[in-house]
Amino acid sequence: MNRRQFLVSVGAVGAGLALPAAANTPATPSRPLKASSIWVDGQGALDGLEPAGEGKLVPTQRLIDAIKQRRIDLISLTIAEVGNGPSRFQGAVESITWWDQLIQRHSKLFAKIESAADIRAAREAGKLGLIYNFQDTTPFEADPDKVATFATLGVKVMQLTYNKRNIAGDGCLERANAGLSDFGREVIAKINEANVLLDLSHAGQRTIAEGIAESKAPLAITHSGCRALVDLPRNVHDAELRALAAKGGVFGVYLMPFIKAQGQPGTEDLQRHLAHAVNVCGEDHVGIGTDNPLMGYTIDDKMREEHRKFFESRTKRGIAAPGETADVFNLVEGYNSVDRYDRLAADLRALGWSSARVDKVLGGNFVRLFREVWKA
Repeated sequence: MNRRQFLVSVGAVGAGLALPAAANTPATPSRPLKASSIWVDGQGALDGLEPAGEGKLVPTQRLIDAIKQRRIDLISLTIAEVGNGPSRFQGAVESITWWDQLIQRHSKLFAKIESAADIRAAREAGKLGLIYNFQDTTPFEADPDKVATFATLGVKVMQLTYNKRNIAGDGCLERANAGLSDFGREVIAKINEANVLLDLSHAGQRTIAEGIAESKAPLAITHSGCRALVDLPRNVHDAELRALAAKGGVFGVYLMPFIKAQGQPGTEDLQRHLAHAVNVCGEDHVGIGTDNPLMGYTIDDKMREEHRKFFESRTKRGIAAPGETADVFNLVEGYNSVDRYDRLAADLRALGWSSARVDKVLGGNFVRLFREVWKA
C-alpha cells in the first residue's frame, strides 16, 4: 500500500496529514456491554493501526481495547480522495479492496456495514462496524451510473461536493454559490435509487438547499456546525437545518475549529452547537460526526509540525476553509480521546439532557436514518 492509500485508509482524505500517535489520557470506565444504545460517528477515521510489512496494517492493542470497551459502535469513514485528479475511479476501487481485505483479516474485530441487519449483528458480536463513504463525487468520473457500481461494492454514504466546485455543484468555498448542476441532480436521483445515504456536508448554501429539495429520501449533513452561532462557510444556516429535519434527515455536529469563532474550541463550544441544533431540528434529527480519528491526537512538537504542513498544503490547493489555521488543531479540547463519547454523554446528562435524548444524538438518530434509507 503506497502513501496515498495509507492516508486514505486512516481517513485523512486529500489532506496529506499522517495521524500521530494516539492521545494517552486517563480513560473513563468501560461502557457496559449490555447497554442498548448504539454510538455512531457519522464521519470519523480509524486510526490505531500500525504497519506489519507487505503494505499491511494491524490493530494496536489500544485499538483492540477500545473496541472491547465499546468506545464507539459504528464509524463512517472516507475511503476515496477528494478533489479532481487522475484515476479517481480506479483509486476508489483499490481502496475498497484494501479495506475489504483488512476487515476480512481481522473479522473478529471489524464488520463491514451495508444494512441495518449488519449493524445488529456487529453489535451482538462486539465488533466495530465500519461504513464506507465518499466525500466527493469525483470517483464517478462524470458517469452517474457509477453510483450503482459503488453501492454494490458497499459504499453506503455519498457526499455530493467538497469545499470547491465540482461538476455536481458548488462547495461551501465557492463565492458564486451557484447550487446544483443538472449532473448533480442526476447523481442525487441515482443515489436515491441505489438506497444510499446522500450527504451534503461541505456544500454551499444553495447546493444544500437544492439538494434537500431534490432528494426523494431522507438525507444527512454528517459533519458540520451551526452558522447561527459561528458564521463560517463550513457551518450550516438554520433554514437548511429545518429543511433537513423536515425531510427526516440528521445533522451531525463535528469536533472541528469551525464551532468557535477564534481559538481552540472546548467542551462548551460543542455542547452549545448540539443544543442549538436540537432546538432547531428537534432531538430526533441531530447526531455526531467528529471528523476526528477514533483514538485522538497527541499534541507534541511532531503533531504541531504535521498540522502546520497540513494547513499549508490545503491552503496551496485552495481547499482550506476560513477557520482553519496553522495553530488551531482539528479537535475539541476535553474530547480529544478515545472515550470522548463517554465523556460527552456524561456532560450532556449533567446539563439536564435525558438519557433518551443522549442516546439519540450519540447514535440512535443515525441508526434510524441508515435503516430508512438503506431499506435493508
